Amino acid sequence: MSGQVFRILSIDGGGIRGAFPAHILSCIKHRLGVNIHDHFGLISGTSTGSIVAAAVARNVDPNDVVALYREHGSSIFSRKKSLLPNKVQPGVESVYDNATLKSVLKKTFGDVRLGEISVPLLMPATDIGNGGVHVFKSAYQRPEDYQRDGQVPLHEAVLASCSAPTYFDPVKVGEYLLADGGLWANNPALAAVIDTQRRLGVSLSDVRMLSLGTGHAKTCYGVKVSKGWGLLNGWKGKEFISFLMSLQAQTTNNYLQLMLRADQVLRLDFESDCALPLDDCSALDNLISKADHIFTHNSSKIRDFLA
Repeated sequence: MSGQVFRILSIDGGGIRGAFPAHILSCIKHRLGVNIHDHFGLISGTSTGSIVAAAVARNVDPNDVVALYREHGSSIFSRKKSLLPNKVQPGVESVYDNATLKSVLKKTFGDVRLGEISVPLLMPATDIGNGGVHVFKSAYQRPEDYQRDGQVPLHEAVLASCSAPTYFDPVKVGEYLLADGGLWANNPALAAVIDTQRRLGVSLSDVRMLSLGTGHAKTCYGVKVSKGWGLLNGWKGKEFISFLMSLQAQTTNNYLQLMLRADQVLRLDFESDCALPLDDCSALDNLISKADHIFTHNSSKIRDFLA
């Protein structure tokens, strides 16, 4: 395939911050009149981004995805009962039970399996059982290359991609024990571009990438030498997980800028002076307001990019 524009949609991970890209997509659909389900040749998403990406692939209105975060965010991030006498300790066990998230995903996506989805869909996870990466894909590969994922329910694949360490336990999907794809591809744009070139035969010069972040906080530890660099003290526990995911997302975007021309990538994201926890549901209104602001001030650029 050459000479024809091929559009990719990529959505970062970020917990409750998935409401940010979901609202931007809602604005693109309802204010610009773009049918996002049919507009992209490949859709990719990691962790919470896999929820949004799967919804686009299944033609779920992004307004409904925003509503999902509003209606179920607090129950998804409701601390589970601890096995310890006092309370859940993030350094000892996962903070949240995934039962509510699993139920919401099952209700949203039903029993559809990856092999039944014709739209190219890519969702990174991490194979902690074998110590490697794991990429869920819909049925867009050659049959001889598509042996593993066909019977995997979409909701199970999304749950695996969302299972961030210290937040949720890993999940078993088939023969694999999987965790959050954000450990290696919180920004799945690079994986999407490589698969587009390798599996779909698209020339890099024909790629157009709409990359949606979920915001990132400027995390730094200073230069003072500390005697304690445990997960819960020096590295600051959950903040360290967010730090790693943010670094990966920013690095991927830097690589894309080197691989592609400036006019081939549109990245919509924001930096915050305050912490952006993955599980802070009180930030939802601010996230949606920020998304609306960024869309409004970039609407002409977005319209031209998607034209």
